[in-house]
Parts: sequence; structure tokens; C-alpha cells
Amino acid sequence: MFGNLQIMLIFAPQNALKGGIYIMLIIDSKDCENIDKALKKYKKKFEKSKVLLQLRERQSYTKPSVKRRGEVLKAVYKQQVASGKIEIK
Repeated sequence: MFGNLQIMLIFAPQNALKGGIYIMLIIDSKDCENIDKALKKYKKKFEKSKVLLQLRERQSYTKPSVKRRGEVLKAVYKQQVASGKIEIK
């Protein structure tokens, strides 16, 4: 239908001009592949690149001590789940 279709999308946040990150996702499409399938591939690739997570993290500054405290609490929780003290519903 389209021949060899190659979709290239560049994601540049607003602060990209100030030294932000540019992310380019390339999706190669086969001859008989539908454009919907190509978009589905793009969405999966975009999700795996974790761009949205990075943008949400950069919206506000988190002090290193707060990050460390969160990591410690997460590790304690995982240990309690592994030992059977806490049940996951």
C-alpha cells in the first residue's frame, strides 16, 4: 500500500533549546502494514523510552535526601513483602 514507510518523530521538550534532550523515534513499516499498526509500534517505543517519566521528574526539584529516603522506604517495603510480613492484594 505505502511501500517502505519510515516514520521519524522527534520529541523536543520546550526547554530543548536551553540544553534539553532531543529524542528521535524511528519506526520502519513493512509493505502491507497498516498505519494503525505503525502508530501502535510508535506508542510502545515511546513508552519504553520513558520520556514522560523524565519530564514528570523534571517538573519540580527533589532534594537528594528526599530521593534517598524514598529509595530506603521502597527497599524496606520490598523486604517486608518478600519475608511475608505484608500481603499484596
